[in-house]
Amino acid sequence: MDKRQAIGSWLSGPRETAEQMGVDFGHPGKQLGLPPQGPGSVARFGRRLGALAIDWLACQLIAYGLLTGRDWTAAGNWTLALFVVLSVLTVGTVGFTPGKRILGLRVISQDGGRLGLGRVVLRTLLIALVVPALVWDRDGRGLHDRLARAVQVRS
Repeated sequence: MDKRQAIGSWLSGPRETAEQMGVDFGHPGKQLGLPPQGPGSVARFGRRLGALAIDWLACQLIAYGLLTGRDWTAAGNWTLALFVVLSVLTVGTVGFTPGKRILGLRVISQDGGRLGLGRVVLRTLLIALVVPALVWDRDGRGLHDRLARAVQVRS
């Protein structure tokens, strides 16, 4: 076998090459016992990003309009603080933020139950750091979800 084929090209990547060689990775969430699609399946990146954008924009508008006296330069830190409070309160009580609700997502524990407050706080603080949310596994879960033993699913 050609060495380039075993490693994968920079276009296809090593996952595609491994799949061509017969490795079955399964669908995202298979390791967690989740269905491949529909309600209860792992939420895809685009939908999760959209929910985050909705929540961030709402927090930014609240910070701008109510807390900073319409000063965009002062709204940044307030936006982050509001986002953390919003996430802890809403995910900790009902399992979703307003953005997640709009896009049909919810956050659950790996075992299918609700997330405890401590795990919600850990998850939210890691999201606020940004970097953990940019590192994800083959199930599509960010490092923040892995460390909090959580998964975002379609509702």
